[in-house]
Amino acid sequence: MAPAFCGNDSAGAYNVDEGVLNNGCFVDALNLVPHVFLLFITFPILFIGWGSQSSKVQIHHNTWLHFPGHSFRWILTFILLFVLVCEIAEGMVSDRKMDTRHLHLFMPAIMGFIAAITSIVYYHNIETSNFPKLLLALFIYWVLAFIGKTIKLVKYCDHGVSMSELRFCITLMLVFLYGSLMAIEINVIIFRKYVFFVNPKKVKPPEDLQDLGVRFLQPFVNLLSKATYWWMNTLIISAHKRPIDLKTIGKLPIATRALTNYMRLKEAYEEQKQKNARFPGDRPPSIWRSMYRAYGRPIFLSSTFRYLADLLGFAGPLCIFRIVDHLSKTNKSSSSVNGTNFMIESSNQMDKVKLMGVYFVSSKEFLENVHVLAVLLFLALILQRTFLQASYYVAIETGINLRGALLAMIYNKILRLSASNMSMGEVTLGQINNLVAIETNQLMWFLFLCPNLWAMPVQIIMGVILLYHMLGKSALIGASVIALLAPLQYFIATKFTDAQKSTLDYSTERLKNTNEILKGIKLLKLYAWEHIFCNNVEKTRMQELTSLKSFALYTSLSIFMNAAIPIAAVLATFLAYTHGNEKELSSAVAFTSLSLFNILVTPLFLLSTVIRFTVKALVSQQKLKEFLTSDEISDDGFRGDEASLNVETCKKHSGVHTKAFNRRQPLKDQLEGFDQPLRRFIRSSETEDVTVKVTDGSFSWGSGMETLSNISIRVPTGQLTMIVGQVGCGKSSLLLATLGEMLKVSGKVYWSKKPINEMNQDITLSAHEIDPVFEVTGRNRNSVAYSAQKPWLLNTTVEENITFGSPFIKQRYKAVIDACSLQPDIDLLPFGDQTEIGERGINLSGGQKQRICVARALYQNTSTVFLDDPFSALDIHLSDHLMQEGILKFLREDKRTIALVTHKLQYLTHADWIIAMKDGSIIREGTLKDFQNHDVELYEQWKTLMNRQDQEFEKETEGESQTMLERKTLRRAMYSREAKAQMDDEDEEEDEEDDDDDNMSTVMRLRTKMPWRAFWRYLTSGGFFLLFLLIISKLLKHSVMVAIDYWLAVWTSSNQANETETVTDKIDQNYYKMWYSILCSIGIILCLITSLTVEWMGLTAAKNLHRNLLNKIILAPVRFFDSTPLGQILNRFSADTNIIDQHIPPTLESLTRSTFLCLSAIGVIVYVTPIFFTALLPFVVAFYFIQKYFRVASKDLQELDDSTQLPLLCHFSETTEGLTTIRAFRHEARFKQRMLELTDANNIAYLFLSAANRWLEVRTDYLGAFIVLTAALASISYSNNISSGFVGFGLTYALTVCNYLNWVVRNLADLEVQMGAVKKVNSFLNIESENYEGTIDPSQVPEDWPQQGEIKIQDLCVRYDPTLKPVLKHVKAYITPGQKVGICGRTGSGKSSLSLAFFRMVDIFEGKIVIDGIDICKLPLHTLRSRLSIILQDPVLFSGSIRFNLDPECKCTDDRLWEALEIAQLKNMVKMLPGGLNAMVTEGGENFSVGQRQLFSLARAFVRKSSILIMDEATASIDMATESILQKVVMTAFANRTVVTIAHRVHTILTADLVIVMKRGNILEYDKPESLLAHEGGVFASFVKADM
Repeated sequence: MAPAFCGNDSAGAYNVDEGVLNNGCFVDALNLVPHVFLLFITFPILFIGWGSQSSKVQIHHNTWLHFPGHSFRWILTFILLFVLVCEIAEGMVSDRKMDTRHLHLFMPAIMGFIAAITSIVYYHNIETSNFPKLLLALFIYWVLAFIGKTIKLVKYCDHGVSMSELRFCITLMLVFLYGSLMAIEINVIIFRKYVFFVNPKKVKPPEDLQDLGVRFLQPFVNLLSKATYWWMNTLIISAHKRPIDLKTIGKLPIATRALTNYMRLKEAYEEQKQKNARFPGDRPPSIWRSMYRAYGRPIFLSSTFRYLADLLGFAGPLCIFRIVDHLSKTNKSSSSVNGTNFMIESSNQMDKVKLMGVYFVSSKEFLENVHVLAVLLFLALILQRTFLQASYYVAIETGINLRGALLAMIYNKILRLSASNMSMGEVTLGQINNLVAIETNQLMWFLFLCPNLWAMPVQIIMGVILLYHMLGKSALIGASVIALLAPLQYFIATKFTDAQKSTLDYSTERLKNTNEILKGIKLLKLYAWEHIFCNNVEKTRMQELTSLKSFALYTSLSIFMNAAIPIAAVLATFLAYTHGNEKELSSAVAFTSLSLFNILVTPLFLLSTVIRFTVKALVSQQKLKEFLTSDEISDDGFRGDEASLNVETCKKHSGVHTKAFNRRQPLKDQLEGFDQPLRRFIRSSETEDVTVKVTDGSFSWGSGMETLSNISIRVPTGQLTMIVGQVGCGKSSLLLATLGEMLKVSGKVYWSKKPINEMNQDITLSAHEIDPVFEVTGRNRNSVAYSAQKPWLLNTTVEENITFGSPFIKQRYKAVIDACSLQPDIDLLPFGDQTEIGERGINLSGGQKQRICVARALYQNTSTVFLDDPFSALDIHLSDHLMQEGILKFLREDKRTIALVTHKLQYLTHADWIIAMKDGSIIREGTLKDFQNHDVELYEQWKTLMNRQDQEFEKETEGESQTMLERKTLRRAMYSREAKAQMDDEDEEEDEEDDDDDNMSTVMRLRTKMPWRAFWRYLTSGGFFLLFLLIISKLLKHSVMVAIDYWLAVWTSSNQANETETVTDKIDQNYYKMWYSILCSIGIILCLITSLTVEWMGLTAAKNLHRNLLNKIILAPVRFFDSTPLGQILNRFSADTNIIDQHIPPTLESLTRSTFLCLSAIGVIVYVTPIFFTALLPFVVAFYFIQKYFRVASKDLQELDDSTQLPLLCHFSETTEGLTTIRAFRHEARFKQRMLELTDANNIAYLFLSAANRWLEVRTDYLGAFIVLTAALASISYSNNISSGFVGFGLTYALTVCNYLNWVVRNLADLEVQMGAVKKVNSFLNIESENYEGTIDPSQVPEDWPQQGEIKIQDLCVRYDPTLKPVLKHVKAYITPGQKVGICGRTGSGKSSLSLAFFRMVDIFEGKIVIDGIDICKLPLHTLRSRLSIILQDPVLFSGSIRFNLDPECKCTDDRLWEALEIAQLKNMVKMLPGGLNAMVTEGGENFSVGQRQLFSLARAFVRKSSILIMDEATASIDMATESILQKVVMTAFANRTVVTIAHRVHTILTADLVIVMKRGNILEYDKPESLLAHEGGVFASFVKADM
């Protein structure tokens, strides 16, 4: 049949005698005109503008502007495209019924479809370039199209075409759509006035888009880009070229920023407060209602999308039912005789021919066409997936917004928390950390899952109704199987949570033990106790693994339930259906039911998760409510109505506090709202020359008890006031009370404000008299530079800790650094004052932290400085220097008001004013002269104490100061750290990549490459047997799954073949049922086996990897610990082990399951319709590129999300710890700003990660939809060769591809990130261990070796590492049994290296040490180290009992231990402790002083009864008294043992039998001390002279 526009059925096809418009073909031709017009007009414009526009889109997105009706236009265009597709399909179906081809039935619709696409592309480009005049072409097009369709509709009505004909309905809809689009165009003309008007309206794009820093474009792009995340393409593709960082992702749009959301939630919360205030009783505002008020609309939108997606989800099974049902009927009819049917059909056809000479299809007939159903199935899938992803995105964005708002609310509350809450323990740091890290996340997750809460019940009800419609009552049996097992799933989920909690407890305990080992590793190695402590960790690890086993069991049970329940439900349903009904199970019913059950299982299982999260959210909400209603700081002190309010406060906090000040309003008007008695309280005579004044004050910490009572003090302006008194008398509380931190019970606190140029006039201005001019010239007076007793640092650089938000002034900064003697400490840090300190940085000692805090107070340009015991952690030298240079010179000479709390009474002579305190009240205040005259007793007491402190000063001057030790410790921590490359980021794979091509491309290739080596390492760690079992069980399980459905296809196809049932068929039915039941049972068993195998393998791998890691670390040389940061090693045992334990197994299970499901689905489709194989290649290529690009971007975004979380959590804990300091400095606004920035940084990373996930899912879902369409069309085309059962089989599997394709990629990306943990652990498994084996068998070494203690050092050369220079060069020495030897030398002379050489802790590469006739290099390391004793400079104690610390091997009797304690002079002290030898030592021995810890080390060395004792600078960190005890013990208790003392104070070795002086690894002098002293020009003599 040759195609003709009007067809060749009859001669009248082109006849227009009855009027041109009465010829249907002519009317259709008329409808072509608008489409051709549009294409003709727009194509040149598009092609001219295309090149410039497409490049513009990404760069200058500030030109994007949505015209009025933007979204509505897109929605209407999508509907128009759908209706036009229906028109094309309807035309083609009608055309098939005609004798000849009638192109006019579908050709205008095809042109209309092209025109509709062109119109939206054209519109988008005009919108992007903001050039509305060109919209005129579209307006004309809509008008013409509307007229054309209206004519067509009118003519249909004239010829009696009714609503029962599909073409009439389509035309009616098109009239409506074209009319609506025309109306939108008119609206744009009216609104923008771009045509027919003299002055077109100028419109600016949104504020966000004018800022090029905003890269998150989801709110601004058009609807198509919104739905498909097209705008993300640039980011995801660019991730391949360079890693994504915070700069790449830019800033958050204004609507998503934490501040915007905080304002929104705060408004709703305040509204609740006001509503509750109307009712009696103190009801706290409801957080739920506030959340609903603030975020109700987006949640409603997300839920709407979810409902639409769920309803469209049922289109798949229904289309399958129709297709399979139709094909089975067609197959039957084709097998029967065709003649009669054909006659009937043609007579029907003739009846259908209408006046207009063409065939009209009814809606029913149209929907029975299988090709139409296939296309509808495809469109339904596309729409369903688009709505589902939109629902997820909106819910996640709302959740992120809520979290940002809650964090800002919590932070605001923290800054207003009353200090009494903190001190009384009502609000703890732990609670706040939990609120930030856990509770806000629980509420965020609740919002994510919120739409499920109401969408799921609807989905379940719909599913059950459809199943009932298909299968009758037997459907209820299957549904009840699922419903009955759902509570079991909930029970498993709760058990799973409990197991997780107990695992966390054990892992915390294990980490504590591991941390202790790493901190005391040197001692453990020297005493050969590694294995004992290693066993302790292993013991805790075994408990943790037991807990992990139950965790793994519940995980695998949950996975098993998910897989097995649908099988059980389907089996029960089909058996009941075939048993109870006389009807046979048809293919259409069977496979549709199967799809419906698959849909039904997901909500039933997710429901338990959603309920669990809802319960958690309720708890979190309650905790949050309690926190937000806790007490706030009172507005008295200098903060409230009795204080002279100053300009700065008003300026700084505008818009922050609830009582905000208006900056534009004159100051006088602003203050009128406050109580007027200001003037009355501040009379110039009353507060003459005083910065702070308290009269009759009583203050409390909120417990009801008064901490301070009857306080009347004054702090004179520009003078040094000292506050003294015994420990605990309330000195610090006094400072805090004046700062307004304490609860004022009674009395008044006054603060004055003086401009700098009136410093000498005795005037105190009240708030009314302040002239805003002084704000510029005067000092920032309301801010008090405060240094707290407990040092508080930020996780930032040293410089930023000191400047603390003030501008950097070099001279001032240097002066402050010198005053606080910080330069030597800064020089030791790897990056000087740019080194990060605090939690994540280098750990400083107490004294160093204290000096940085004092430096911060000094640096601030404030007129008032409060220093709370700044000398507490400093030695005498530093205290003196700080007093002279810092306080007297830097501060007092600058006429600043200083309040200094101190115990150092020798400085009282410098004080201008003294406040003496006792038991929370003031004894007296005045000058030192006043005290001398009026309180003689107290003055004498002070004098005695001053003398004692002076003696201490002299004593300390003799030895090395505490500061020198602190610096030594810091130097040791820094030792070779800079030289050591971070092992963290080393990739083993990089070693292989030695190609010299472009470096960037190599890095990129590594970024896109899966870490296969780490993956293989992980799998083999689980054991080859389990790996084999895993692969076999997975293959078997999925084969059986396919076999079950294959058998169902065979069974249902056989039913169709045998329509007339006989006895043999009855037997056949039972045979099919039996095998179906057997296969289902095997499938269920295999589900259990596979889920258990994965978890079991994961556990074994985790166990082996941890054990190997621990052994490697324990046996590593001590140099490894010097050069690898402790935090890095700990990370392997904490975060990385946690990922290996808990995260990899479920990800691996999910990945293998979804991969096998997709592969088996594609295999089934290819088996059913082999032609599908040819279409597979483009799908595979598309999938490969999608996963390749996504994996790289996802990895970067996950890392960004993780890395931005830590600073946020740290900022909260830092603020809580330093609350008083922040409030004293008045830096609340700055810290709030920082918190908002950190929250936004974390939120944008998370938002981009969520958008990237949506990007992937939309693409894989659309890919899946295309696979379904291809499979459906292939099945229909070859339906004559395939039974309908197999068509159903193929299509059901095609539908599963849609669900699982994205999970393959998501899990692959997650696994790649998680394998990073295995990689890092692996890098530590490659470190070399110490050589523990010796050439002598341990049994050949005498039991009592070394008995004499004779040491021969022969030509000894030692180095720390084969790559480094020697530290000892050809050292020769001989030490006789029982000799006391002293070794001295400057820092770096090699004296400590010599002590380590006795224990083979360093590499002896030449020469030897012979002890009692045995070369130590030949001994096994454990034997050597267990026979010698050492006392180290830094005493180390472990948590556990005193007994365990003295004798971890449990070899000694109690008498021996008591004897050792008596020798170390600790016996009485230990006896006093509860439990005696079993008294507990806290972590690091913190419950004992440094001196006591050193004495415990001495007792430990004595317990060992070794004939050789090495003392390595053992007296360095202890006081004189403890040192003399040590010396005495060495002389008496160790009288007959060989003692080698490494000395840093030379006077400690003057009584030795032999002195060795070392320099640069060589022995310089070697003789008795008397002989060396006699040689006056000698080095030893000069050392002794310097030390005296």
